[in-house]
Amino acid sequence: MIVLSVDTTGRAGSAAIVDGARLLAEVSGDPALTHGQRLPGELIELVRRAGVRVNAVDLLAVAAGPGSFTGLRVGIAAMQGLAMALGKPIVPISTLEALARAGARGEDWLVAPWIDAQRGEVFGAVYETDGRTAIGEPTALSPAATLAALGRIAPGQRFLFIGDGARRYADLITAALGSRARLDPIVPQLATWIGRIALESPGRAVAPHAVAPIYVRRPDAEIARDRRTREV
Repeated sequence: MIVLSVDTTGRAGSAAIVDGARLLAEVSGDPALTHGQRLPGELIELVRRAGVRVNAVDLLAVAAGPGSFTGLRVGIAAMQGLAMALGKPIVPISTLEALARAGARGEDWLVAPWIDAQRGEVFGAVYETDGRTAIGEPTALSPAATLAALGRIAPGQRFLFIGDGARRYADLITAALGSRARLDPIVPQLATWIGRIALESPGRAVAPHAVAPIYVRRPDAEIARDRRTREV
């Protein structure tokens, strides 16, 4: 089965085509350009590198969030349009789940993906050691509050942290957990992992119109609108 997958939840983002266990091609974006500016060209280049025709794709997959509100909406809309043109379903994948799978080492360390949510917050979650099963619900909190939540969810456990949020707040994590924290210094491109998860769980596929963003916290535009309303 050939899967085309896209992640636009971060500044660079990525796109990939996987065929079963094989990665046919992966491209990463130029963070100096918006996803809307570059995504069409990236998909054309991706298909060229993979050596497949776009109508040979069996399934589409997209990072549904959390992440950049604007970025994930661009990615979802692009994949919805492609899915309708091809008559294919889409598998929406949590960015936190994809990060957890990328970080899992099969050892006795729970996986803690952290995404920099800006405004002094991180999108965080906890997964079992294989990165497949979430423990509790994702959060959008300050790093300190996220660490406190980890202590309540899995007291005394060891955690492998991954993601740009973990890299940004590495000193705070190490100071709080010491030897119970391990940090993956690499922020992986997620499109390949999104494609692999979709391959494993095609039953998650939905019709294009049914793909919904995973925000975790309210979009900044809604928060700003409410603030303006209170000030009137």
